[in-house]
Amino acid sequence: MTDDSLGARAANFAGVAARLRRLDATMLVLLVFIAVLAFLVLNPILRLIVSSLQETDTGRFTLDNYRAAYGSLRHLEALANSLELGVGVSLLVTCFAVPIAWAVSRTDMPGKAFVRLTVFAAFVTPPYLGAIGWILLAGPNSGWLNKVWMALTGATHGIFNVYSMTGLILVIAVTSFPYTFVFTSSALDLVSSEMEDAANILGARTLRTTLRVTLPLVMPAIIGGIIISFLEAIALFGAPALIALPARFNVVSTQLWQFFEYPVRVEEAAAFAMPLLVITVLMFWLQRRILGRRGYTSVTGKGGERRMIALGPWRWVMLAYALVVGALSVFLPMLVLFQAAFSKAWGRGFSFDNLTLHNFYYLLFEQTQAKQTILNTFVYAAVTAFAAISLSLAIAYVVNRKLVPWSNVLAFLCMAPFVIPGVVLAIGFYAAYASPPLALYGTATILILGFTTRFLPIAYTSSAAGLRSINPEMEEAVRILGGSRFLAIRKVLIPLLKKSLAGAWILVFIPATRELSSAIFLVGPHTRVISVMLFDLSEEGNFEVLAALGVILLLATVAIAVIGTKIIGRDFMLRRNS
Repeated sequence: MTDDSLGARAANFAGVAARLRRLDATMLVLLVFIAVLAFLVLNPILRLIVSSLQETDTGRFTLDNYRAAYGSLRHLEALANSLELGVGVSLLVTCFAVPIAWAVSRTDMPGKAFVRLTVFAAFVTPPYLGAIGWILLAGPNSGWLNKVWMALTGATHGIFNVYSMTGLILVIAVTSFPYTFVFTSSALDLVSSEMEDAANILGARTLRTTLRVTLPLVMPAIIGGIIISFLEAIALFGAPALIALPARFNVVSTQLWQFFEYPVRVEEAAAFAMPLLVITVLMFWLQRRILGRRGYTSVTGKGGERRMIALGPWRWVMLAYALVVGALSVFLPMLVLFQAAFSKAWGRGFSFDNLTLHNFYYLLFEQTQAKQTILNTFVYAAVTAFAAISLSLAIAYVVNRKLVPWSNVLAFLCMAPFVIPGVVLAIGFYAAYASPPLALYGTATILILGFTTRFLPIAYTSSAAGLRSINPEMEEAVRILGGSRFLAIRKVLIPLLKKSLAGAWILVFIPATRELSSAIFLVGPHTRVISVMLFDLSEEGNFEVLAALGVILLLATVAIAVIGTKIIGRDFMLRRNS
């Protein structure tokens, strides 16, 4: 070996040693967070893909899982039903959300604050609670709407049946339309009245101006909302399980759940989950391409004047339409849910002798499993929120300060769970961590890890946005004065980010308390959460206790949302999640 090569190698070692000396303890901690991120996101997805290509007993490569998953007509029908559900929900959501968003943002419709509050209420209502409300409303013959119809007409049978594809589409649409509403109203808020004025000068009436000028300007946002609604519909488990299974048809999410009945067929479930994952990734890519154009902002500019359109008598028609949608999404389902919660027997109707608090007393003081379930729900959600915020803040700091050369990859990993449906992610976690040596299935650990991964994109978005607003010079001043990077983070960054982190914590906590799509695959007998218990109670037909438990969850959600509104501001959940 020549002296030159020895000198070059010594120089390399010296360079590595110098970098290690500069690597303080904070950077080591950040590297640990990076490893945790890779472990949480990459491992389940890779295990999902590998499991779909493995034999159950030998682990050898095979395509038999795909043949079994797609060789059954029943399985193909479930896939077709999911696509039909997604398209139907998307179309109905558009009919609900776009007119209301236009009326709120562009017209003199009265009651706008109340309409926004109604949309917010629809947003915080778990979809499966809405489904339970609609079962009480439109169940064949026994539902309240059918009872009213039979009482008014003398008919022997009701005309409403929630146990159908049409019923399922309606139930999911009335809880999903807030996404499209926020996308559309936010875009309309940026459009000035100049182009509408020009159309009016040329003789166009309000309706034609809206259809030919205003809405085309915000079409990217509308399409983005439609895509989100489509993906929400095909990935949901709760509402389809409550409505589709009794109606004797399957969608992808319920079929995946049936793969976990004895004997458990994880490999076949992994293969069957692949189209859902591919469709979701493709739709999100399409949504990013469409929204990335931002055509409406470049055309109108930010400085244009916005004037409300005078609708005359039609403003009351628009208010009535908004209230009808609000009734379908919030007022009617919640009315019957509260009635059942405070009733001895929900079918006996609204009467003083039927009122009782026993359902709540039973849940809070008599039923030990219910108390443990409620405690599990809020403890797991709180731990999830802290874990997601800690991990996302560390990664956002590394990405924003460009501490590693591959920071964009870390940002992608943080956002990747956003395009993975909850049921698919849960199957990945099952495949990765259920078997020895970890054997985490049914434990609190696997639930918290699953929830943390699922809601990591929400925490990362808030953390990254907060860090971008803080100039690095403030922490550099601490470093110049001899402080460590950790001291700069603790004394400068975190105090400045308190409000943003508090909002992010709430935004993770609330969906974690009501998560069902992933929890149903991961819970054990001692780790049940409220969402799973609600599903179990629905199978037993115990709607009074079920409704009381749902009211407890709903009141807790509303209380946390109100706190968030006080801390962050109005519509903080809607706008941040959009």
